[in-house]
Amino acid sequence: MAAYFIVNIQITNEVQYQSYRSQVAPVVQKYHGKFLVRGGPHKVLEGDWNPSRLVVLEFPSMADAERFYHSAEYKPLLALRQGASKSSLVLVEGA
Repeated sequence: MAAYFIVNIQITNEVQYQSYRSQVAPVVQKYHGKFLVRGGPHKVLEGDWNPSRLVVLEFPSMADAERFYHSAEYKPLLALRQGASKSSLVLVEGA
């Protein structure tokens, strides 16, 4: 069953974040993931949530998603992202 990372990102260092963006896609692909949403315009239709930048990644399973997130390849990129932004991230299993 597919699994999804849903991430709200507030970029605090654009240069450092661009370095992260330029490196992360091959690592996501290695773990069979793909970007479904990578920023872009959004509209809040209910509630008072005001996300900055939304990112949604899809993986074939929760296990694949967790292998990606905890992988040796992603570890330095995670540190780079966390140093360049404030993020809220959830991993959810699809229907």
